[in-house]
Amino acid sequence: MLLLLALAVQDVRSGLDVLSRDGFAPLKGVRVGLVTNHSAIDRNRAHLIDLVAGAKDVRLTALFSPEHGIRGAADEKVESGKDEKTGLPIHSLYGKTRKPTPEMLADVDLLVFDIQDIGTRYYTYISTMALVMEAAKERKKKVLVLDRPNPIGGAAVEGPIQDADLVGQFISHYPMPTRHGMTVGELARLFNAEHGIGCDLDVVRVEGWKRAMYFDETGLPWIHPSPNMRSLPAAIAYPGLGALEGTSLSVGRGTGRAFTLYGAPWVDAKRLCDELNGRALPGVRFKETAFTPRLEAGFPKYPHTDLECRGFELEILDRRAFRPVAAALHVLDVLRRQHPKEFTFAKACAMIGRKSIEIDIKAGVPPARIEAAWREESAAWEKIRARYLMYPD
Repeated sequence: MLLLLALAVQDVRSGLDVLSRDGFAPLKGVRVGLVTNHSAIDRNRAHLIDLVAGAKDVRLTALFSPEHGIRGAADEKVESGKDEKTGLPIHSLYGKTRKPTPEMLADVDLLVFDIQDIGTRYYTYISTMALVMEAAKERKKKVLVLDRPNPIGGAAVEGPIQDADLVGQFISHYPMPTRHGMTVGELARLFNAEHGIGCDLDVVRVEGWKRAMYFDETGLPWIHPSPNMRSLPAAIAYPGLGALEGTSLSVGRGTGRAFTLYGAPWVDAKRLCDELNGRALPGVRFKETAFTPRLEAGFPKYPHTDLECRGFELEILDRRAFRPVAAALHVLDVLRRQHPKEFTFAKACAMIGRKSIEIDIKAGVPPARIEAAWREESAAWEKIRARYLMYPD
């Protein structure tokens, strides 16, 4: 069994691995700014900043940090500052501005983007990338994206194209399904062409990755892409069930197991799990559980902190069959039926991308029919997406 598992793991090289192996050639002779965070490591866990700072004939001039900061430890707004190790300025793109200003770009010729995404529209790193590309075009700067595998695979697409009035928000910058099925390099190419950015863009491709591969099949080291994205199962669930953090539920923040635990003090866990499991959703089981979120140092107070929450633990039985957006619709439907007074939808439906989901569920529309309403637009996305895919099935 161990031998079979070992054989299943591939020798994948990230864009950073390829850039380093090739001697950082695209970075030589220009002033380089890095748009990055703690997730930009190579296969030996060496960090992009250290590698570029130590590269011969490369002039590193500035750092740019996304949501959660350059070290990926903040869960609130991030201030600009100075990197203690290199002495370089760190320009926050999740503070006073989310788009690089002309002043931030004054000493930069080439912006290198290297951040691990997890394949979900409302995970904000791809919005940061889009805004960086827009600023680069406006200031005549080049952009180099160091690609990384989509950790939840690049084969499946799920969810609606978001409502038109949601486009342009930081969790929803450009129209795409909830689970987009692309790498950041592929998205950069799509953004540049389909949305008219037109910046001077290049992508360093991943080597050895196939679209059906999940992160634990790549042989690359896992590092939490954000403070509460602490496991691959959490990332797999996130494109749909992650939107439940917009409701009156706890999504397990403050337990160390965010996005695998879901509940609230008023939930009847057995009743909830019995009905969800009775719907026989593919690839998943809902296990009755109880948990108590706690305040963690450096983090804000999350919903239901210090209160015992009852609900479910998500057990993914077959990740290729599991459909997280569909599962989220069923959870919304069951909770609305079982706890109509306590359960509130709040921002969840907008995160999924269709505000009418709440209206439909309250009207008794089955989740399968809600999904059917966006099949045509998903098919249209598939055609657009196909023009920019860089990796084989």
